[in-house]
Amino acid sequence: MELGEQISRSGNCDSNSKGDCFVSIELKQSGGVDFELESKVKVFYGKSIERLCRSILAFFSVENAVIAVKDNGALPYVIAARIESAVKQLIVSEKEFLFDFIKDNLYPSNKERFRFSRLYLPGNTPYMMINAGLHKPNGIILDLEDAVAVSKKNEARYIVRNALRSQNFYGAERMVRINQGELGIEDLAFIVPHNVHVILVPKCEFAADIYKIEEEIRRIKKREDLIQDIFLMPIIESALGVENAYEIAVSSHNIVAMAIGLEDYTADLGVQRTNAGTESLYARMRVVNACHAAKIQAIDSVFSDVGDMEALAENVKRSKSLGFQGMGCIHPRQISVIHENFAPNWNEIERAKKIVNAFHESEKNGLAVVSVGTKMVDPPVVKRQLKVLELAINLGILSKDWRSEYVG
Repeated sequence: MELGEQISRSGNCDSNSKGDCFVSIELKQSGGVDFELESKVKVFYGKSIERLCRSILAFFSVENAVIAVKDNGALPYVIAARIESAVKQLIVSEKEFLFDFIKDNLYPSNKERFRFSRLYLPGNTPYMMINAGLHKPNGIILDLEDAVAVSKKNEARYIVRNALRSQNFYGAERMVRINQGELGIEDLAFIVPHNVHVILVPKCEFAADIYKIEEEIRRIKKREDLIQDIFLMPIIESALGVENAYEIAVSSHNIVAMAIGLEDYTADLGVQRTNAGTESLYARMRVVNACHAAKIQAIDSVFSDVGDMEALAENVKRSKSLGFQGMGCIHPRQISVIHENFAPNWNEIERAKKIVNAFHESEKNGLAVVSVGTKMVDPPVVKRQLKVLELAINLGILSKDWRSEYVG
């Protein structure tokens, strides 16, 4: 074997790679393991980093090698991911070096959970993951697709897998966006066994795309003896996907939401995306209608201008008025704006209270008809207002005992 074939590399070592490390491993014929460490915290953590690195090499039966680590404040799970990725470039092994789950990451999710905001984080940039949950997004997406360079996709899988086990998400729904096609199918082995809540399926165009993913998830769950639910969120990003939106939305009972990705959609049309969104109105309405018909959540695209909070607020209000129930975000500062503007406002809550109270009074009096003032109110309207109040209660805007305090 030539020397070039005996050296592997993984990780990042540029000026933007804080919280990360760069690992190189060169196999030798003999002489044991030589360890080299470059780190600003070598005095404090050098011994523990060396022990971790040697234990991982021993786990994979690598007995003779030179391992060099350039550390820029990487957590142990990041170092382990980088080393395992480098090792598996040199040897074939089915073994996985896994830390135990931290207890904070063992919570489940559910279909009805609020998904106002979902924060995208590049899957190969671990420092962005450290405090993301503190910003209280409804969901955190570890992205294996567009945010990861092609040459880095394989090593990003190890980071994402280890983050699912070792990085505190602070109660956010744990999401991963996989790659397209067969690459995405391969991604599933790195996330399904590790308590992922929602898998985002990019550039979905056919129900068959969902069937393939579901089949592989079932196979992995059977092999790993897993019983927890794993939900899906297809992302519609092309003209063809828009036309097939309802077929996709009803293709699996595990689909809890469907999103639209407007950057790729407008590129597919060959038009410029605008804040007004007139160029994508048809597509957004088609996706919204498909979601509501399928009884799943409709999720709008990300708003790409992270510096314009006023424009974001207007975009959220417009999104809500179309029937969307959440949207993506690419910066933590967008989260609070999204939450505030998707939440029911006080006028909406007061109107809902009036209608729902009238409904209860009608039931109590044995009447089948609900009236508010001089207007008759249909059952679907009552149902919609019940949802508004449920949302307000769950967001802490309204007391659960509002009826006992209500004066109409």
